[in-house]
Order: sequence, then C-alpha cells, then structure tokens
Amino acid sequence: MRSGGWSRARLGRMHDIMAGYVERGDVPGIVTLVSRRGEVQVDAIGTKAVGGGDPIRRDTIFRIASLTKPITAAATMILVEECRLRLDEPVHRLLPELAHRKVLKRLDGPLDDTVPANRPITVRDLLTFRMGYGIVMAPPGTYPIQAAMSERLLGQGPPKPQTPPAPDEWIRRLGTLPLMHQPGEKWMYHTASDVLENASSGRSA
Repeated sequence: MRSGGWSRARLGRMHDIMAGYVERGDVPGIVTLVSRRGEVQVDAIGTKAVGGGDPIRRDTIFRIASLTKPITAAATMILVEECRLRLDEPVHRLLPELAHRKVLKRLDGPLDDTVPANRPITVRDLLTFRMGYGIVMAPPGTYPIQAAMSERLLGQGPPKPQTPPAPDEWIRRLGTLPLMHQPGEKWMYHTASDVLENASSGRSA
C-alpha cells in the first residue's frame, strides 16, 4: 500500500482488466481515473483509432453520451453506503407504481398476455439494467410494447427522442405497462437508469 491508501495489487488488476478490452479489440483505447483523498491515479491504454494511430493520453477527448447513468449509479451507491437503500430490497418501497408487476409471455405478444413477475424488482436489478424493461433494439412499431411506450412518451431515444413527462407522471405511466422480461432475467439498456433516478431522488429522503 502507498501512503495515500492505494492498493498496488488492485490498481494492477484494474489495469489488466482494462488492457484486456484493448487487446481483444473491443475498443482502441481507454483512460481510467480513480481519485481518493486528493490523490489521483490515471492509466491511459491503447490508441485513439482502431488499428493504431496516436496513443491515448490522459487529456484525450472522447465523444461519449449517457453520462447521467454512471452519475445516478454513483449517487445510488452513496445511499447504499449510508444504509438508506439496500441492493436487494424491492424498489416498490419507494416506487409503489412498480409493485405487483406483470410480465409479457412473449415480446411480440399483446399487452394483456402476461404472467405474474417471479419476484419484485430490486435496486440491484436497476443498477445492472436487469429490471425486465428497457429500449427494444428493433425498428419502431415492431412490437406492441414499443407502440405503448411511445404513446406514453417514455423516452425511448433515437431516431426521434421524446420529451418525457415530469418524474412522478413518468413513473406512473411506466407502471401501467407490463415488463418485457422477468426481473433479473435479461439485460436491457436505458430505462432502469431512469427508474433508478426516481428511486434515489427525493422519494428516498
């Protein structure tokens, strides 16, 4: 350990994991930064472009999006650390609109062709995007659930981003729809982070 409390073994493990993404060709380059008690550790690995080019540097500019997702996750983990939330507690304690969920029997089925959820949605499900609900990676209108999501302005993103309603109304509308998959069963992008923001906002006070 260094005087700042850093574990060389853990920093090395993080480097190896990140370097693995570069070595496998998943990404051309990665910059990681960890800050603790005023001391910063930065690790730049790889290059700016696929196949080579200039090396990645600490100040390399990246085009990225969805930055509210890691911020929301970090805020949630602070609440977990403070024991105001627990990872495996049902979220309907804070969001009663998500109690007693129904789940579609099949993604392309009608909205009333459902079964009861096997278990409640948990905070962990939201953090890992496995709440059973999210963006459907298919052309708009492919499935009935997509049309219902669009009608309710639930913010399904490109190609036509929507302006969603206020948070309380947004979660109320979401609660009128069945889940697409059982909680914990399948990773689905996006929506869980919006739900997490509701759960870790003023409702948790």
